[in-house]
Amino acid sequence: MSAAAKSSAPGAPPGRGALRRNLPPARRFLAGRKRVLVRLGGWSLLESAQTFLGGYCLAQALDRGFLAGQTGTGLLWLAVAAASILGAGPPMRGVFTQLAELTEPLRDALVRRAVRQALRHAVTDPARTDDRADTGAVSRLTHQTEIVRDSFAGLVLTVRAFVFNAVGALIGLLALAPELLLVVLPPLVLGIGLFLATLLPMASAQRAFLDADEAVAEGVGAVSAGHRDLVACGAQADAAQRTGRLIDTAERTSRVLARWAALRTVALGVAGQLPVLLLLVTTPWLLRQGVTTGALAGALTYLLQALLPALHSMMTALGAAGTRLLVVVDRFQDATAAPVPPKAPDPDPDPDPDPDPVVEAGNPRGRRPSRTAPAVEIRAVTHAYGPDSPPVLDHLHLTVRRGEHIAVVGPSGIGKSTLAGVVSGLVAPDHGTVLLGGEPVTGATAQDLADRRVLIPQQAYVFTGSVRDNLLHLRPDATSGELTYAIRMLGAEPLVDRLGGPDAVLDPRGLSHGERQLLALCRAYLSSAPLVLLDEATCHLDPAAEARAERAFAERAFTDGARARGGALIVVAHRLSSARRADRVLVLDGTTPRFGTHEELLTSSALYRDLFGHWQHTPPPAGS
Repeated sequence: MSAAAKSSAPGAPPGRGALRRNLPPARRFLAGRKRVLVRLGGWSLLESAQTFLGGYCLAQALDRGFLAGQTGTGLLWLAVAAASILGAGPPMRGVFTQLAELTEPLRDALVRRAVRQALRHAVTDPARTDDRADTGAVSRLTHQTEIVRDSFAGLVLTVRAFVFNAVGALIGLLALAPELLLVVLPPLVLGIGLFLATLLPMASAQRAFLDADEAVAEGVGAVSAGHRDLVACGAQADAAQRTGRLIDTAERTSRVLARWAALRTVALGVAGQLPVLLLLVTTPWLLRQGVTTGALAGALTYLLQALLPALHSMMTALGAAGTRLLVVVDRFQDATAAPVPPKAPDPDPDPDPDPDPVVEAGNPRGRRPSRTAPAVEIRAVTHAYGPDSPPVLDHLHLTVRRGEHIAVVGPSGIGKSTLAGVVSGLVAPDHGTVLLGGEPVTGATAQDLADRRVLIPQQAYVFTGSVRDNLLHLRPDATSGELTYAIRMLGAEPLVDRLGGPDAVLDPRGLSHGERQLLALCRAYLSSAPLVLLDEATCHLDPAAEARAERAFAERAFTDGARARGGALIVVAHRLSSARRADRVLVLDGTTPRFGTHEELLTSSALYRDLFGHWQHTPPPAGS
């Protein structure tokens, strides 16, 4: 169930609960714009006068003019009606001007609310910033804000038109003959009452439909993003089954919504067609009561030209745009709820590792090389992409010493990037504990994690702005000397000079993948975080540039200051040279991971020997 569906109060229909939640902020929004509402009402009163004159002038033209033999009088009354129609332009322009004063502030407020919501979740729940992030936030920021603006504008226009047209028409009917109200009002009130009774159930159906639609979008997006890992784990059938259930739920909710829409059409028929039928059926009785022919013609004009079209538009807007507006605005209310606090760290399910743990070479089980906490400790970590999927990390134990340079190797899709996400705190493991410098990752805030580690993925992030702004993105207070030193250590001087220097404006579209990676590496080097994780962050660099970057980060991790704070370097490697440069290598093979030096793994790991032979015969990528 989506967060939006869960937020409804227990025991209350979702539509009624959404109405209660949104009425107070709606009142506050409208109360702050009383002058706009007054001006909107003033322009709309002119529309009421036009409606009144349309039917009344026609009745007078017939009774006092044409039927009485006074053609000039009849034409004069019709001229008054025509003048009222021609004068409708300025009032409508005033209506739309005031409408903009209502809709644009509403949209701007929702955009700000959606941005605050997304940023709050990114800060308080960093585990959701991976490929399975909350795509509903993007929908709220773009598509749903436009839905609210368009629906609100249409709703204000149609409700305003019906109210002021009804005022003009009912006053006109009363002025022509009070008996006309006895015929017209009962079916009109009955149809409107029936329609209003369907609004909240239809809002509930609309909400369920949107929940199901968003669940399908998130489910399909998650499957698409994790397709490689799903195939590697053999979880295609399970993913297809879960996606199929989401699609079936969306189909059921759309059927329920269609049934309520059909009932709304019945209500529209009662309110929109029955008054005309009753007026025609009761015409003999009305004539006997003294109602004139002109009054009957005027009544039909009020019904067919003003009241019923406005009623039809209002009921259609309330039934479609109104329920959609209620549901979508309520999703913004849900989005601003306090985020769920991070769960407490999982206790180590197995303090005494199994007979085949991955521990430091040459050290007995459970013994650390010193009393100082290691840079990284992974204790019995297990992680899978679904409850029925085989784990990509299964009861993994790993210790990375301070100042150490580690390489992670293995086949594509085996879980190397997942391991980097788990260590960095972006992916929460299903079981086990991850410690950085002796402190648990689970429950740490985004700022705490940023102070302790920096992760550079394969797709380097570079934004439009100056080169300096890009490089100082993670540490704005770095000095010019530190910036120059980082550029020199990473070998980025030729690139920065070609771009026009640190203060030159950078256009990401003009950079190659390798140039983007080099700038991202400089940014990571300047970061104050002691632990660096490179998740194939040098795959687009040539071997010489890659070697220089890894040596620079390894030296950075080995400095006294970085080691004291838990510094280390972990590289997800894609070349043999990266593994050869590392102090130790972790081999992930999906069954029993191996950890040791290059020479040790050539003896103990068949997979590593295979990768070693493959790397030796693979030429460097062209165009790096």
